[in-house]
Amino acid sequence: MNWLGTIVRFIVSAIVYLLVSYLVPGFQIAGFWSAIIAAIVVSLIGWGVEALFGPRITNYGRGIVGFIVSAVILYVAQWVVPGMRVTALGAIIASLVIGIIDLFIPLQRPGVPSDR
Repeated sequence: MNWLGTIVRFIVSAIVYLLVSYLVPGFQIAGFWSAIIAAIVVSLIGWGVEALFGPRITNYGRGIVGFIVSAVILYVAQWVVPGMRVTALGAIIASLVIGIIDLFIPLQRPGVPSDR
């Protein structure tokens, strides 16, 4: 396991969440540390969903189901992450924006092999 690569991915994910919080109404993250915690929590929830349902269900499986699951993961994460507030519509729009950003800056979760 490459610890430095994992840390960099979490930091990049946190920066993306902060950017999305400025762009998307209904998606708020209080600060950098909340964004780091959000990156960790979203990664863990995503890992759990993938372990339960397989890789086709997550956003890495691509498609509408992965998009919806990503939005649900973002919505659920707010209950664990202090300083994170997400509405249902905010989660959907944030999932879309994060998906678009992922086209340019791939945000592969640590420990998950890339399907590209």
